[in-house]
Amino acid sequence: MPLTLISATPSPYARKVRISLALKGIPFTLQNEIPWESSTKTPNYNPLEQLPVLILEDGSAVYDSHFILDYIELKYPSKLPLISADVDEKLLAKQIELVCDGVYDAIGRYFFEKARGEKASPEWESRQLRKIVGGTKAVAEWVKAAKERGDEYLVGNQLSIADLAVVTLCGMLTMTESIVGDLTQWKGKYPEMVEYEKKVGARKEFSETSPVMFDLQERVV
Repeated sequence: MPLTLISATPSPYARKVRISLALKGIPFTLQNEIPWESSTKTPNYNPLEQLPVLILEDGSAVYDSHFILDYIELKYPSKLPLISADVDEKLLAKQIELVCDGVYDAIGRYFFEKARGEKASPEWESRQLRKIVGGTKAVAEWVKAAKERGDEYLVGNQLSIADLAVVTLCGMLTMTESIVGDLTQWKGKYPEMVEYEKKVGARKEFSETSPVMFDLQERVV
């Protein structure tokens, strides 16, 4: 029985895992759902009711994108490595991924606060927006530094989880423009980031996993 990845079509966290599995050539079945709706199977595998969830061959599961990516690296050591063996490079890649995840989180909180309509808190929205803008700027600086070094990739000039995270961030920012607006104006401010996303994101493992917003049928907030 192959691995099964429970995903959500717009999820940047699940997208990172999908890209990792595809790059490594690990077969898996993709199962998309909306984790907040009553039909979700997510709580059967993750007590935190969050995606992504990777169901293993024996029916057990691992969850949280960071842990799943580490699990894949450790369980499939002969496949294409996405985490450097060099300690400093590993730490930098993890730091970049952490900032990207923070921006994902903030975009999600901003989106759901907006959905509260008149009950929304301007202060809370402003706090999330600062995280989105600040995190994107930090990521753009890492991208610019790589270009100045003449490197195609962000860490050690080899494809890593940092690249998965940043390309995924670019995809999420683009996807959400039509929903919450252009929050960072990154395409105008950070040309190096646009160039980087276009080049690295052109790989089929990235382009075939482009995020698509789902249609919420049940009230969440």
